[in-house]
Amino acid sequence: MHIAVLMFALMTAVDPAWAEAAKPVKLVVLGDSLSAGLGLPAQDAFPAKLQKALQAKGIAVDMTNAGVSGDTSSGGRERLDWSVPDGTDGVIIELGANDALRGIDPDLTRAALTDIVQRLKARKIAVMLCGMLAPPNYGAEYAARFNSIYPDLAKKFDVPLYPFFLDGVAADAKLNQADGIHPTAAGVDIIVNNIMPTVEAFLRNISEQRR
Repeated sequence: MHIAVLMFALMTAVDPAWAEAAKPVKLVVLGDSLSAGLGLPAQDAFPAKLQKALQAKGIAVDMTNAGVSGDTSSGGRERLDWSVPDGTDGVIIELGANDALRGIDPDLTRAALTDIVQRLKARKIAVMLCGMLAPPNYGAEYAARFNSIYPDLAKKFDVPLYPFFLDGVAADAKLNQADGIHPTAAGVDIIVNNIMPTVEAFLRNISEQRR
């Protein structure tokens, strides 16, 4: 009888710590149509497939797809507070593709992304940046100014960077929809597979910060 009481007491004492350790990491993907999943069923969008891949590895995440088609970095900044609710542990920022496609001044893109990162860090929310590359039609000078934004911000704010979100998928007709811009479901699979090591390291860091 005494042993049973002792066992119950130990289980009660240990349980809260176990629950904390097992609590899913709350992630938000703040992005544009590339993460919103334009042209795809909801289950084939990047955040849904990333969550499934993480769960397959035993990593519990509570994923929110805050991708809005057509959004620029400035658009993401304007909706930041309601797109990223209190209690969020980490944000994966996937913004900038529309800035580049529209030839927006890279200084404006840099300022918007800087503000987003600063505001999230001020809220004690971990940040991971997904880089984007400018299309070649705007010339080398524009590309140099735009492409440097992401590594510069990652270094300045000491946040992890996945250098190019569409790595392995961009310009491959078989992996993109008819518009040549948005990945097919197979393209999203490749993005998820390529980005996984960076995301796993990001989540490990978040879990360590919880302790």
